[in-house]
Amino acid sequence: MMLLEGVKVGIGITGSFCTFDTVLNEIKRLVDEGADVYPIMSYNASSLDTKFGLAEDWIEKIEEVTGNRIISTIQDAEPIGPTSYLDILVIAPCTGNTLAKIANGITDTPVCMAYKAHLRNGKPVVIAISTNDGLGANGKNLGLLLDKKNVYFVPFSQDDPIKKPTSIIAHYDMIVPTIIEALKGKQIQPILYRS
Repeated sequence: MMLLEGVKVGIGITGSFCTFDTVLNEIKRLVDEGADVYPIMSYNASSLDTKFGLAEDWIEKIEEVTGNRIISTIQDAEPIGPTSYLDILVIAPCTGNTLAKIANGITDTPVCMAYKAHLRNGKPVVIAISTNDGLGANGKNLGLLLDKKNVYFVPFSQDDPIKKPTSIIAHYDMIVPTIIEALKGKQIQPILYRS
């Protein structure tokens, strides 16, 4: 039995490029579980070439796996609100930059607009954090979103407490279980996770 059969999942991808391989595997898992996946990319995620790969190659891979075109403009993300076609939105990876923007109502990227547009419908948003300052400068934004209605977090932990003591990262393999709970209006627990 597929766990997400018929569920329409938006996947917002922001510029934590080192996680793109992992996120692509989780997108494949969503599709394998029966979800209809609609990819949305921030301007940086959809346009910057990095040591982790060329932007056009990532777009091609994601579109091939999902069977849907990348939403890569604010104009294309805005109808997510009035048409209300997504059941759930997952932001994975969610950088500290995007975390700060959505916590403070800034909608200057396609992913931020998707968040605002989707949340206005009272539907769940799942955040898979990936930031070097989650326990530092972005701690306040993390706190704001942990307390926000209809916002749920993929369990996360420090990824390198010695060398990067404020850095936190989601356990991406927990995206599907987090979605299942969020669709019931519940935050999966424990949210602070040790592997």
